[in-house]
Amino acid sequence: MSDTKATRLTRETTDAGAEVATLTLANPPLNLFDRSMLDALVEDLAELSANPPRAVLLRAEGKLVSGGVDVHVFDGLTIEQGAELWRTLFAQIIHPLEALPCPVVFAAHGLTLTAAFEMALACDIILAAPKAKFGLVETVVGLTPSMGGPQRLAERAGSGRAREFVMTGDLYDAATMAEWGVVNAIHEDVDAAAKDLTNRLAQGPTRAHAATKQIIEAWRSGGVAHADSVTPEVSGALFDTADLRGAVRSFLEVGPGKATYTGR
Repeated sequence: MSDTKATRLTRETTDAGAEVATLTLANPPLNLFDRSMLDALVEDLAELSANPPRAVLLRAEGKLVSGGVDVHVFDGLTIEQGAELWRTLFAQIIHPLEALPCPVVFAAHGLTLTAAFEMALACDIILAAPKAKFGLVETVVGLTPSMGGPQRLAERAGSGRAREFVMTGDLYDAATMAEWGVVNAIHEDVDAAAKDLTNRLAQGPTRAHAATKQIIEAWRSGGVAHADSVTPEVSGALFDTADLRGAVRSFLEVGPGKATYTGR
């Protein structure tokens, strides 16, 4: 196994002064989710959680996003070891990714299988290239996707489509995923489009974006009534942010769309 890290985490600042982090899958030739990839993602997400930027772009290099999980990860596991594997991946990858207090954009330029697609479904916005394809193909080893894919796909596309997608193990193109509401948009140059969108979101009211994520998470866990119950406190806290106060003053003095934000 190579000593080269399987991911690359970089940070840069937009022209407007907003910090953006880019997390790149870089485990050639197939960006397989082997032990080195999983360990690298755990490390990177811990760093992002400890020091969040104002937006994150998740992407991959190479011909495809990922060929899926290295099956050696599953070989010989007991029932208890298998359950512990999934508990760990939820606790250290999927849930920290969803909990980042900033927008997270996923760019899919090519084939995106199993764990990579499950990570995409944990992001806020998914962009795809026209030739991108998606699959949860765990049935080939007698498994079901267990990093949150079925339930997050059902949330976006409906339970019937999620059952079809997982049970058939077929590959679905970007156009179908967009029609289903899983992919937000398709772009010829998806890397450039994703970078532009991530930068745009980073320059927005970061605390308000985090509040949006909290409210939607409340809806996911408890429905509209639960989301309604948390919204007053979550949204009310924004009145103590410099961004809201500055944007209100800007709106009153020079009109809409002129405010700038610092993330505070």
